[in-house]
Amino acid sequence: MRDLYGGSFMSIETIDVMYTAVATAENGRDGRVASDDGKLDVVVNPPREMGGSGAGTNPEQLFAAGYSACFQGALGVVARKEGADISGSTVTAKVGIGKTPAGGFGLKVAISASIPNVDAATAKSLVEKAHQVCPYSNATRGNIEVTLDVA
Repeated sequence: MRDLYGGSFMSIETIDVMYTAVATAENGRDGRVASDDGKLDVVVNPPREMGGSGAGTNPEQLFAAGYSACFQGALGVVARKEGADISGSTVTAKVGIGKTPAGGFGLKVAISASIPNVDAATAKSLVEKAHQVCPYSNATRGNIEVTLDVA
């Protein structure tokens, strides 16, 4: 089966929702974004590289922050199951935005994890397993390019 744009429909996984985040944007990429509980309230502006002022944060930075935090959490879940020590580890997400061949815009992500207390093979295995657990990875899989690296 095909969608309106010629792509294939993917099956939608049903989840038992435990929490719902709510945020509202005003004036799109050149305005403000705030959560309904007031814990997040930021000015957003396009980066200078895209012709904006760069005065505030931007959606790509917010996505990178969320993805890196979520991936770090997934890494912790996997490490606990495997008995691996990931203390002192960090996860960095680089989110790129650019034009697609079709004329729209798209994203790509590079995830890099530093896990100092395990050997390289174990670190690579943990990162690959975390990529299968992380909700952000599951949401982006098959939709955008995501690369994994162990620093």
